[in-house]
Amino acid sequence: MTIIDLCTTFSTDERARELLERLRWPNGPECPRCKEFAVRLEKSPKLLYCKLCDYQFTVTAGTVFNDSHLPLIKWLTATYLICEARKGMSANQIKRQLGISYKTSWYLCHRIRHAMASAEKTMLYGTVEMDETFVGGRQKSTRGHAGRIPYSESNKTPVIGIKQRGGELRFFKSEDVKSGTLAKYIRENVSEDVDVIMTDDFSSYPKAIEKLGISKDKHKTVNHSAKVYVDGDITTNGIESAFSLLKRGIVGSWHKVSAKHLPAYLEEMSFRFNRRNSKTIFLETLQHMVTADALTYEELTA
Repeated sequence: MTIIDLCTTFSTDERARELLERLRWPNGPECPRCKEFAVRLEKSPKLLYCKLCDYQFTVTAGTVFNDSHLPLIKWLTATYLICEARKGMSANQIKRQLGISYKTSWYLCHRIRHAMASAEKTMLYGTVEMDETFVGGRQKSTRGHAGRIPYSESNKTPVIGIKQRGGELRFFKSEDVKSGTLAKYIRENVSEDVDVIMTDDFSSYPKAIEKLGISKDKHKTVNHSAKVYVDGDITTNGIESAFSLLKRGIVGSWHKVSAKHLPAYLEEMSFRFNRRNSKTIFLETLQHMVTADALTYEELTA
């Protein structure tokens, strides 16, 4: 689907609502309260009615669309633009494209990201690559020399990345990169019967693997300190490529990302990366948008 197809097919509010209803209720409209079948009101076609609990509602009730006065075609267009932008789309760009205020655009983008974050995540298996990076602008070492800045000296935010080779990606905003923290992310996202976990030579990884009781034979490292980046099939180039895409998004598209909202941007980037070859990413995103819980502006800015 192209953006021209989108604007042509869903040019009216009725057609957009019809699409959302099919995605939310494949077997016909049902009440969000009691889950019984609902009927459409003749005098107001967009309103649905549940006789059992005497409740009127629309397809957007209780979803990320909740209480929005923005036309649905603008919602769909914003969703399409975010899904198709490989490095992300800024709220300022959405504002200009849709002719809306920056506040509306910013809130709109975060509600779409909130829906993306609700997607089910399976455990990673097979060959898994893991690495860490830091985001938050440039910082010079206080020691007066080039090279990796020790974490204790950095005011940047750590991001943990885990990627199944040939499979899915996970990004996490982390408080630190200590072995216990790394072990927590491995435990929650990597299957116990993983074939091998590949990392660089950062000292926290062997300790994390040991804490989990994973065999040392399942942990392979590539010595970046010695400027070795590929050793046979041992490499972390896959997760590092994903980090590169993330940083191009932060620098080139979003320009600035606060630590508070960083997890939302990480969810968007990983959601899009995991579906980069999918032809149905737009429809899948809409499906999450009509099934995810509502996100109020007060919750977002708390």
